[in-house]
Amino acid sequence: MGSSMRKKKEKAKDFQKTKLKVGKAKAKPANFTDTSFKSKSISMGQQSLSTEAPETAAQFKHSLSLATTSRSEKTRREALANLTTQVASGSNPIGTASVLAKVLPLISDASGPVRLQLLKLMQELPGGEIRNHADRCVMYVRAGMTHLSVDISNDALSVLDWLLTVAPEETVSCPGGWVKTINSFCALMGWSVSAAKGWTAAPKAGLKAKDAESRTRQFNVLTKLVEVGLKAEASPQRNTNAYWDSIYRVPRTPHAFAYLNLFGSRRDEEAEMYEDRESRQRVFNRRFETSFAKGIEQAKKEGGTIGRAGSLLEKAMRDGMQGFEPTTAVDPQDLLDLW
Repeated sequence: MGSSMRKKKEKAKDFQKTKLKVGKAKAKPANFTDTSFKSKSISMGQQSLSTEAPETAAQFKHSLSLATTSRSEKTRREALANLTTQVASGSNPIGTASVLAKVLPLISDASGPVRLQLLKLMQELPGGEIRNHADRCVMYVRAGMTHLSVDISNDALSVLDWLLTVAPEETVSCPGGWVKTINSFCALMGWSVSAAKGWTAAPKAGLKAKDAESRTRQFNVLTKLVEVGLKAEASPQRNTNAYWDSIYRVPRTPHAFAYLNLFGSRRDEEAEMYEDRESRQRVFNRRFETSFAKGIEQAKKEGGTIGRAGSLLEKAMRDGMQGFEPTTAVDPQDLLDLW
């Protein structure tokens, strides 16, 4: 009976009229917030009420700082997008060299949208100014190519593809631009390379080799590198004053005497500059041609897009090495190794 009476009382509560207490204010809810205060001013953190906008140079430097130091992926991407817009409109107050020095490490950034926006920014930079900094760009590209992340490796290949378009000759002729870059490709694709010291790197099969799309991308960019490095050089126009010009006139090319390495550390074969087709053919024949032939043969056996990409690389290598005759003379590098 007690339970029945309790249920009846609970139902009756819904129909009882609440007795109002005259002269007393309504009770305030538990989440009540007092908004009756008055203030003469409102202070907002990191907000500017100035009517004058900062200068373009200050905005550019601020965006560059955010792109390279912020821990937020969204902030870095938006800062790079802002830089891209300003560079595309012709506004670059600090110069291409300073921009590259800051943003090149982002080639190996962990965020894919950041790397994609970085490539868009680099594509807006003047190609003529990129040529003077090809060696620095290639150095960071090689670091990205050999990264453990497949996505970072593929995006680094996109940067290299862009470099081979805007500065082809400078990319393959800068210090390390030929041998070190091909070495990075061999490490990326798992091809064994015989070194001059007598050891051999065993072929490795990583996750990158199992991804057909990534593998095809690697072959395509490597084919472009071989085509640029081993293409036939155009015969220079006859100039009767060429001898005297080379002696008395100021060189028109940047770093005209870089090949002498007057103030740098002693270079080995990998870090050397190969400024002409013949020298690149010679080192390619001695160090890479056999490994390339084996890798191409394996790719053709796999068939599909990888097999077709391997055939294109084989054609580029065959055309590039056309007319090359191996010499039996002592190689200068062997003499340097005895020094």
